[in-house]
Amino acid sequence: MLIVGRLNMKNTVWSVICAVALALSLCAGCRHADLRAVSEGQLSVGAAEIDITPPVGYRMAGYFNERLATGVHDPLKAKAIVLRQGRDQIALVACDLVGISLGISTNARARASERTHIPVTNIVIGATHTHTGPLFEGPLREYFHKVAVEKHHNDPQEQVDYPSLLTERLVNVIGAAQANLRPAELHAGVARQEVLAFNRRFWMKNGKVVFNPGQLNPDIVRPAGPTDPDVGIVLARDPATRRPFAGLTVFAMHLDTVGGTLMGADYAYYLEQALRQRFGKGFISAFGVGTCGDINHINVSKKEPTSSPAVAERLGKTLGETVMAAAPRLPAIRKPALAARSTTLEVPLCQVTSEQVAEARAIMDKFYDPNTGFLTKVAAVRVLDLTGLASPRPMEVQVFRLDAETAIVCLPCEIFVELGLEIKRASPFRNTLVMEICNDRPSYVPTAKAFAEGSYEVTNARVKPGAGEMLVAAAVKLLNEVRE
Repeated sequence: MLIVGRLNMKNTVWSVICAVALALSLCAGCRHADLRAVSEGQLSVGAAEIDITPPVGYRMAGYFNERLATGVHDPLKAKAIVLRQGRDQIALVACDLVGISLGISTNARARASERTHIPVTNIVIGATHTHTGPLFEGPLREYFHKVAVEKHHNDPQEQVDYPSLLTERLVNVIGAAQANLRPAELHAGVARQEVLAFNRRFWMKNGKVVFNPGQLNPDIVRPAGPTDPDVGIVLARDPATRRPFAGLTVFAMHLDTVGGTLMGADYAYYLEQALRQRFGKGFISAFGVGTCGDINHINVSKKEPTSSPAVAERLGKTLGETVMAAAPRLPAIRKPALAARSTTLEVPLCQVTSEQVAEARAIMDKFYDPNTGFLTKVAAVRVLDLTGLASPRPMEVQVFRLDAETAIVCLPCEIFVELGLEIKRASPFRNTLVMEICNDRPSYVPTAKAFAEGSYEVTNARVKPGAGEMLVAAAVKLLNEVRE
């Protein structure tokens, strides 16, 4: 069913956010772009997609070991939807990647803006977080690349300059979507999907919080956090035929359901296939991953397969059925009023010592050793990554208004679900779609509470405690500004 009001939930982190909001309003490190809103004029929508699959043999992202692609299950794509009303335009891009780096997104947005005249702050490039995409940046890639060059005098896995290829294709797909602009009707709303996603952090009998403790683990006491059952939907329809030709689906659940060594978009691919069966082969299905830093698909209360194409197909088709059931009842956006706001925060990162760096480099030399533990690898990669990241780090929060009822919030990083839920609770919009891994992905952003609890996501976080509450406060501030 459709939700017709804002979420009514317990206030879990709002006290922290209120304090951050006051400080945020005075923050000298925040840059604010105020863009003119248009409340009248014909709405046009254009959509396009482009293949961003690297060659077979390229390294794959998602895990802390070297994994080489042996083939392609389904092509990785970048999908762009451009909205135009009067002189105002917005470009939403979703990529089948585990993440998008600040360098690539900054370059691609600047070049796309120059080509299309869409303001940089009106362009967002998000990643779906598929764990069967390419590994093309970061400490792991640098280490594996170094080992390959030392052994072969080149890197046989990197047959292309993937960052350059990706940047070029992002620019092209935004331009193609703009070239495809045509009069359209937008329909938007929020459906519910209660059975697919689970919080992956659990309180155990020993008093500790553990992520992914395993199915039917007798030491599990209770989940350490909630889930977000919202399925945010935006559909663009042809005014004459009423047939949808493009859409955005937002859902908070990790895209790590396939495994293996075949490149692919994970369950988002099967969502696309389900929607194309209903709406036509040309339908552009953009997927925005919701705040799922601590959310996945594993139901610990029973024993069942958790990683295979069949699992991904079940999840994607079920999500597609939810979208298709909601589609006929989605409210039409009768009075579109495109607007955008963007704020860049200066977010403090953790500091590392020279001793930690030396230890991390020694651990990296043992990465191929099967006796090197998972969390040991995680901690080493984190330390080496932090040596190359300036603190504070600029992190952009974007808000796009479609009309008086619907807004889209775009956040960097992998955000804990409670932070996304808090944005929705505080939003003045009836429908608030919150997407993560937009424009940048410096790992996890837990809640202040989760930092105290520890476990994998905290071990892997680059930000200091309080960063998530900063991002929430910024998003809520922008939502209220754009609602006025």
